[in-house]
Amino acid sequence: MPVTKKLPVIAGALLVLGGAAVAWSSGLLAPGSFDREAALERGDLYDVRIVRDAYGVPHVYGERDVDAAFGFAYAQAEDNIRNIERSFVFARGQMGETTGREGARTDYLIAAMRVRETFSEKYETDLSPEVRAVLDAYADGINYYCAEEARRCSKGFAPLTGFEVASAPKTRGPFVYGLDDVLADLFDETSADSSDQASVPLTGREYASYVGVDTSIIGSNAIAVAPSRSPDGYTRLYSNAHQPFVGPTALYEARVKSNEGWDIYGAFVSGSPFAIFGANSELAWTITVSKPDLIDVYEMEVNEPNNPTHYRFDGEWREFEVSTVRLKVKLWGPFSITVKRNVYHSVHGPVLETPNGWFAISFAGYGDIQSIEQLYGMNRARTQDDWLLAMNRQGVAAFNVIYADKTGNIAYYYNARAPVRSPEWDWSTIAPGDRSDLVWKGVHPFRSVMPYVENPPSGFVVSANHDPFHVTGSGDNPDAVDFPDHVGVVSETSNRGLRIFRLFDADPSIGREDILNYKMDGYYAEDSYLMMLLRELQAHPGIAGAPEFADAMTLLSGWDGNTETDSREAALAIRTGYLLLGVQLNPTRSDPFLTDKVEAVRQAMAELEEGFGRIDPTWGEVNRLRRGDVDLPLRGGPDVLRAIYSTDNPKDGPLSAIAGDSLQYFIEWDPDGNVSLQSVYHFGANRIDPDSPHYADQAELFAEEAFRSPPMTLEAALAEAVADYAPGER
Repeated sequence: MPVTKKLPVIAGALLVLGGAAVAWSSGLLAPGSFDREAALERGDLYDVRIVRDAYGVPHVYGERDVDAAFGFAYAQAEDNIRNIERSFVFARGQMGETTGREGARTDYLIAAMRVRETFSEKYETDLSPEVRAVLDAYADGINYYCAEEARRCSKGFAPLTGFEVASAPKTRGPFVYGLDDVLADLFDETSADSSDQASVPLTGREYASYVGVDTSIIGSNAIAVAPSRSPDGYTRLYSNAHQPFVGPTALYEARVKSNEGWDIYGAFVSGSPFAIFGANSELAWTITVSKPDLIDVYEMEVNEPNNPTHYRFDGEWREFEVSTVRLKVKLWGPFSITVKRNVYHSVHGPVLETPNGWFAISFAGYGDIQSIEQLYGMNRARTQDDWLLAMNRQGVAAFNVIYADKTGNIAYYYNARAPVRSPEWDWSTIAPGDRSDLVWKGVHPFRSVMPYVENPPSGFVVSANHDPFHVTGSGDNPDAVDFPDHVGVVSETSNRGLRIFRLFDADPSIGREDILNYKMDGYYAEDSYLMMLLRELQAHPGIAGAPEFADAMTLLSGWDGNTETDSREAALAIRTGYLLLGVQLNPTRSDPFLTDKVEAVRQAMAELEEGFGRIDPTWGEVNRLRRGDVDLPLRGGPDVLRAIYSTDNPKDGPLSAIAGDSLQYFIEWDPDGNVSLQSVYHFGANRIDPDSPHYADQAELFAEEAFRSPPMTLEAALAEAVADYAPGER
């Protein structure tokens, strides 16, 4: 269910520390003791070659898929071991041991999601031997690195297992499509009983804190143009993921190729062997975040409020499924405590205790493990039919997906693992948990109930996290009336959505330079939330005509909505919008920091005056890309197509970009099917070593809105290689 004001205000008691055992902790919990020699010996099972191109990006070549997976894991660990570790700390339910009581809240939630139990039951039966072999090989690559470079891996992290590699992404998925928002509303910290410091609310927001950035910032832009709309007959796809610039959710760029058919140049997440989007010589796809209605909350009637064993269902009492989770919670220094808590499950899913009662949560993907199999199939696909066959698995619960291939096919999918649920209930409200007719009854097949567009006459498809009814040319879009509320399509807009649709819809012939210019568009639409807010401010009785705001209103009234580096209006406009509209300047996705418009303008002026000595510094002085010794001005801003986000305060000086455009690909096929690829990353291939030459070597390209051309063949990679080796040779 979407987050609404109809949710109750609840504060949940999770960790009561009395009577807990105190233990000595020497590091991360590990799944077992690490045999360094055995890990090194397993490296003999694989034959792999790692070639690093001029920018240090790994191109991994193996005879078999398992060889490539082993080598890719090793290369990723060289560049990114800290973030890989952090991903598995989260997935293992070890955040309490590393971050304390706040982290233990999320550990409890991970236990309630039953990811480990589900994978234990289905790992051998629901995943193919081929994908399990790749997962094991990837784990072997990480373990080999930790055996070879013990000082670089945290004590207790290794050994990693293929089982963990498969299950870890499942723990993160529901947060992408909004589980943390639902839980935050259910467990509102503002209503917690502050007198009981041992009771803490469960919100799910600890994940955002852990990765170091508000995950609500995550978005993306995606574009595909068919030959019919191109002046030169080319097929083009632009992939523009918006991710945090650092941390476990920052994307990792690599090429992985085996002689068994796995061939992908793509974007990977920390600790996973498969690209979440990418390209080969035949096809490409990319994704943007969507938040369809894939979560529902049920109010439960239980037999004993303080210690229930049963819940009411269809007029009878049904027994809870109850398990126990042991949560290890860091205290100080080497000391931790272990607490035990019951975890309850019903026909709807996990059940959470709150001061206002008991509530169950149903969410997409619960009990399913097909996401890893789906990604493997997409990574190996060389034809549209093979790619669609992988999509049919519906293991990936939610994302808008844009597809293109060398034969000129393009498509948009509002991909969602849509539950089959009663059309008679208003699913924007909490449902009664005692009715069997309101239980989810399976999943709708791919392309059966959700909007999609394949090879539209308009010849283009676009997505900027906006609604699925403005993704191609006027007249060719899905019609909103065909998608009733219970299906779960969430219609929302953004400045990026408004701009991308209008720019492409108005252009009858969309060439290469058009795509690049539109993607880097830095304007706010006249009907965007920010521009409408600025007009309200200029008419506000407490602002208009007030001498203290005269200079500010002169600035804002003359602004045309651009985010060029020389703009002297953008800083004040965007900072005021940030305070009143939230990080994304979009009240449907962001929470405001202030509600008083007069105070917001006054505060924005004061912050800029303190940080820059004036209320009108140029946007390039304010908006910066920083990494090590790099400090560069940036165009763009929050919720423009040239997306750049910061959460710094201008009273402290320039803002450092923390999220936005991130890794970008531009893939083109000429009329004969020949492929070319360009890419750019906001920093560099190495995520963790400031002394590496590849720590920030793409930053200047990124700031200049330029690209590099990654080598697409082994010969081309070798021609510019800065390293050519196998694991253990450096």
